[in-house]
Amino acid sequence: MKIIKYEEKYRDDMIFMVLEAKNALGRVPGLNEDLLDIQKNYLEIGDMFWLAIDDNDRVIGSIGYNSIKDTDEVWLHRLYVKYNLKRQGIGSALLETAEQYLHKQGKKIIKIHLGGDGFEESRYFYPKHGYIEYQERYMKKEI
Repeated sequence: MKIIKYEEKYRDDMIFMVLEAKNALGRVPGLNEDLLDIQKNYLEIGDMFWLAIDDNDRVIGSIGYNSIKDTDEVWLHRLYVKYNLKRQGIGSALLETAEQYLHKQGKKIIKIHLGGDGFEESRYFYPKHGYIEYQERYMKKEI
């Protein structure tokens, strides 16, 4: 596995992976608007989006962030791992990549919105990585 900066050639494969991941969670598969144009919603505004790619050049994970204007804080978005590859360290590797990058950028706080029902895995995953709940359905970590 390798983690790379988002490339447009992976767009459809990434979308498919996200829809599969949501379906596996028992949720009606739907797409968040920002995923339809990663260039515009992340890269062109100075933020970042990464993909985890397997040995067959297929998307097996994703993560991105958006800066919070006039602060040293960011919102972390779209941490997904291909449903049949969970618990193999892919999500942790993506999160670590984002955290290291953000630290180098001088960011101090990473915030996460956990979502509603169907995101129970997130409630276990993020605390293992040092995130604390500061409001219902919201977590953060100082880096």
